[in-house]
Amino acid sequence: MSRTRVAIINVTGYIGIDLARILLRHPEVDLVCVTGRSAAGKRLSEVFPHMEGSGLTIRAEFDVPADVVFSAMPHKASAEACMPLVAQGLKVIDVSADFRLKSRQEYESWYDVQHPCPELLDVAVYGLPEVHREGIRAATLVANPGCYPTGAILALAPALAGGLVEGDIIVDSKSGVSGAGRSLTLTTHFAECNESVAAYAVGGHRHLPEIRQECKRLSDRVTELLFLPHLIPMTRGILSSCYAKASEQWLSTAGDPNQSLMEHYREFYRSSPFVKVVAAPPATKHVWGSNFCHVYPTYDKRTGRLLLISAIDNLVKGGAGQAVQNMNLMLGFDESCGLNSLPVYP
Repeated sequence: MSRTRVAIINVTGYIGIDLARILLRHPEVDLVCVTGRSAAGKRLSEVFPHMEGSGLTIRAEFDVPADVVFSAMPHKASAEACMPLVAQGLKVIDVSADFRLKSRQEYESWYDVQHPCPELLDVAVYGLPEVHREGIRAATLVANPGCYPTGAILALAPALAGGLVEGDIIVDSKSGVSGAGRSLTLTTHFAECNESVAAYAVGGHRHLPEIRQECKRLSDRVTELLFLPHLIPMTRGILSSCYAKASEQWLSTAGDPNQSLMEHYREFYRSSPFVKVVAAPPATKHVWGSNFCHVYPTYDKRTGRLLLISAIDNLVKGGAGQAVQNMNLMLGFDESCGLNSLPVYP
């Protein structure tokens, strides 16, 4: 039986190269093509020494037969690259933001570009397996979620879907510097970010409408959502702390709120191999280098709020690992195939 052929468009970014790392060890697929115009013609291991032995050469264009294509291009350019691939009948996983938002107007407002192929917005399935698993199985085009939305939505989804919360939600997230990508910027310069933590995008981050869209899909009790990201001096990881008012209806029937909350979360994620509901607040180090998300839910009696905390590796569950998880579902493989590596510690 022939193996599935996969390709990566734009392997030279952090998500692209982590895709290559995971796919080269995947037991059911062959990575047959990686592209990157700035490094075209070079061996993959020449640009990324940790890929020694891959045998791949970076191509200028995607020009070999493949069954599944991952696009890790920047927004707008990614949609332009995906459009002909979808038309050819290939299975496509877009790692950019181009197909995550269902509203064309909202996408164009937040990303300040005209969408190249708005007709595909309704075709694309939002690629968060824990929420959209069945839709992903049948999809030809999957919009891989952003890193911040992955952590926030996984922390909130059980509470939203179960009617445990109502009103406004606050999401406070801290991310490692790899979330900013490989391009050189002053804010991610070592001397600028080391030994410092800073809030940014205070006026609104591009991942905000994505989080809000998915939260409102899960519950009509959400009135508004405030999202504030922070840059923290570490390489990988996102810790999200989410605050939401407990619904009076749930509290009236919950008995012991913390026990009820923990039981609800564990049941919600019972069939999700990569979400672990943990008994103590998680740290990003607990999931470093893995496709796991650790979620800790608790109820604060003093304020009547749920505190919902998640930890992910932004490049794996928040990027490349989740993209491969989506591929597994699209191809009918075991969802965890090629993704069972344990976190790296310390």
